[in-house]
Amino acid sequence: MKVAFRADASVQIGAGHVMRCLTLADALRAQGAQTQFLCRRLPGHLGGLILAREHALAWLPDSASDAEASYAVIAAEAPHDWLVVDHYALGAEWERAQRSLVKNILAIDDLADRAHDCDLLLDQNLQEAGRYDARLPADCRLLIGPRYALLRPQFAAARRHQVARTGRVRRLLVFFGGADAGGETLKALAALELLGRNDLEVDVVIGQANPHHAAIAAACRALPGAVLQRQVEDMATLMAAADLFLGAGGGSSWERCCLGLPALVVATADNQVEQSVMLAQAGAQCYLGPAASVDIGRWARTLACVLEMPHWLIHMARQGSNLVDGKGAERVANYLLAELIDLRQATVGDSAALHAWRNHPDTRRHAFDPAEIACETHERWLAKVLADPDCELLIAESGGAAVGVLRFDISAGRTLVSIYLVPGLAGQGWGVRLLLAGENWLRRQRADVRVLEADVSAGNLASSRAFQAAGFVPSQSRFRKDVHGSH
Repeated sequence: MKVAFRADASVQIGAGHVMRCLTLADALRAQGAQTQFLCRRLPGHLGGLILAREHALAWLPDSASDAEASYAVIAAEAPHDWLVVDHYALGAEWERAQRSLVKNILAIDDLADRAHDCDLLLDQNLQEAGRYDARLPADCRLLIGPRYALLRPQFAAARRHQVARTGRVRRLLVFFGGADAGGETLKALAALELLGRNDLEVDVVIGQANPHHAAIAAACRALPGAVLQRQVEDMATLMAAADLFLGAGGGSSWERCCLGLPALVVATADNQVEQSVMLAQAGAQCYLGPAASVDIGRWARTLACVLEMPHWLIHMARQGSNLVDGKGAERVANYLLAELIDLRQATVGDSAALHAWRNHPDTRRHAFDPAEIACETHERWLAKVLADPDCELLIAESGGAAVGVLRFDISAGRTLVSIYLVPGLAGQGWGVRLLLAGENWLRRQRADVRVLEADVSAGNLASSRAFQAAGFVPSQSRFRKDVHGSH
């Protein structure tokens, strides 16, 4: 699988676009994908980090338009299975220009201010329904909400060991993004000095591109308990150790929500305002407003007030933790990897293989009827299934080899889903991808199906996890997924 990423980082743009693409690229490469980044060499670029994470990198020349320059780079390695674009300046026109070179396009967006020509759109933010109406192709699939937040694995790992927040604040974490061109870190440090709380430990994090490094370093030396760290890789450890976050309402919002870290935030860019307001309305943070309107005194007064409100801090921690579980990158990667699976309708010629797979001990172990099936019984069953227009029996293949079987029993816009893997493939993530590939097949071949349901035996934990990872939710005695509209 070959995946190209188009994203930029700079002092003005910030690091968020490249960082979330890196997280997805890491998840895909762990599954064997070849990855390449296409970037502009802007002040504050993250080219060194991309190469350090062992992804290929191509610098786009300034002499051509972005569409032309990107086309030339992608064409040299075409075809690609996926092109991922995460860039506010690029939309449908740019995406159409690359169409002939790639099989699928994923657009990552959070503004909904332009049209896209993409097969999959990811917006990891909280939002109102219908935000992308009339901006996407009719068959584009949507991955919407913080369930799909692209967080590095370290956050899910830290979450597993995170102790419950008590509301008591001993340690602060100050972080206003990788660039912080507006100097908000200095403002927050001045507020802490004004507060005069020498009993607090303060971790101050800035990026390599921060233009105020010298002044911030001096302010940290003057503030008791303050420690300055530059270009931190293990942010999860710092967030887990902190009791309160002071910073910007950017991509780090989902990281601290994952770890239940209460926060006081400002918006350092226009595109952060809406999400900052919605997170505050959800009870997951305290939003002070656009950074330019929040002075040192406002920071100090708000901080002094919040430090005396432990119950509010506990509430913020719980609300944030409920929004993000840290598995978003894995979920998005599975949607992309599902495109590697080819589904074809079973035929009589598959009878022997189906019979052998069904009778294998690994398959029978979790079947509702674990008894072996006689060959004659199997052949009668297969003939009946193949003749039924509302029963779809599909063989899943990857790289020409069978990996599993899907069955859809369809009635009145609903289908009951049955699945099993070819013996020997359990524990490799195929189950989730088969379910997502099956959903794609239904969208194309049986658009009348709106609700997917599945029955799973009580002891089959692997299947339960696979269905939940594919977006199914437990509903009484079965799993259910409504595929009408966005996910």
